[in-house]
Amino acid sequence: MSSLKVDNITGRGNAGFTGSVKSEGGNTTTDLQQGLAKAWYVFDQVNSDTLDDNLNITNVTDRNTGSMYGNFTNNMSSVHYTVTSACNPSASGSMGETDKNRSSISSADTTARTSQNVYNGTSLAMADEENQQAVVHGDLA
Repeated sequence: MSSLKVDNITGRGNAGFTGSVKSEGGNTTTDLQQGLAKAWYVFDQVNSDTLDDNLNITNVTDRNTGSMYGNFTNNMSSVHYTVTSACNPSASGSMGETDKNRSSISSADTTARTSQNVYNGTSLAMADEENQQAVVHGDLA
């Protein structure tokens, strides 16, 4: 059995949750808005160059083989945000059994977009993949 104990959680329209949660002893406070993901996407760069799913991403620009921009619907407040990315040669919902070793590099490119590059782990050449993913944390403008 588990329980959730909070002092206050308030929703403000489309802005999401605001307020804070204190630890049981009252010593630690967590800002709910600060901790939420501000954007994420799943992009198919092989079959359709389309977003399979997303939050706060208008579209993805396919820059070249293995390279893309995720364009924000609502910009970040500065370029000091974090981006974590992943890639998979198989479609969402399938790990697939493949020996395709890939590496994904992402960065906070501008306040309006994030950047992601994917490399083949064996040849080190850039590579398109069916399942490109990124998640962004930081402050919205």
